[in-house]
Amino acid sequence: MAQKTVKKAPISSPLADQDREITGKVLQGTLLDLIDLHLVAKQAHWNVVGRLFHDVHLHLDELVTTARGFADDVAERAATIGVSPDGRAATVADGSGVPKFDSDWRSDREVVAAIVAALAELIRRLRARIDETDKTDLVTQDLLIGIAAELEKSHWMWQAQLAE
Repeated sequence: MAQKTVKKAPISSPLADQDREITGKVLQGTLLDLIDLHLVAKQAHWNVVGRLFHDVHLHLDELVTTARGFADDVAERAATIGVSPDGRAATVADGSGVPKFDSDWRSDREVVAAIVAALAELIRRLRARIDETDKTDLVTQDLLIGIAAELEKSHWMWQAQLAE
C-alpha cells in the first residue's frame, strides 16, 4: 500500500489555523459564486434577444468584467492567507449558489430579471460571509465589503431596467 505524502503548504498564513480555515471557506465560496456569475452573464450575453438587445448585451459585458476581476481578487486573497483557491469547472458547478440560467435564447427582459435574481442571491451570500469574517480576518472582510458595495450598485442598475 502506497503511503500518501503530506505536502507542507508553500505559503505561510498571517492567520491562526482556525481563522484561516473559516476565512478560506468564505473566500472559496465567494470565488465559486463570482466565477459562476461571470459564466451566467456570458451565457446571457450570447443568447439575449429583443428590442433592448444592444444595451443589455453591453451591460452584460460590464458584469462579466466585474465578476472576473473580483474572482481574481478573491482567489489572490485566499492564496495570500495560505489557502489554495479552486476554480475548476466541476468545483464551480458543485459549489456555486448563483441561480441556474437556462440555455437557449432569452428575451432582454427575461435576462435582466435573471441577472437581478442572481445578483440578489450573491449579495445575500456575501453579506453572510462578511459577518463570518468579522472575527477571523478584517482584511478579507474589507475585500468582501468592497465587492458587496459594487455588486449592490450593479444590482440597482439592473433593477432599474425592469422599472415601468
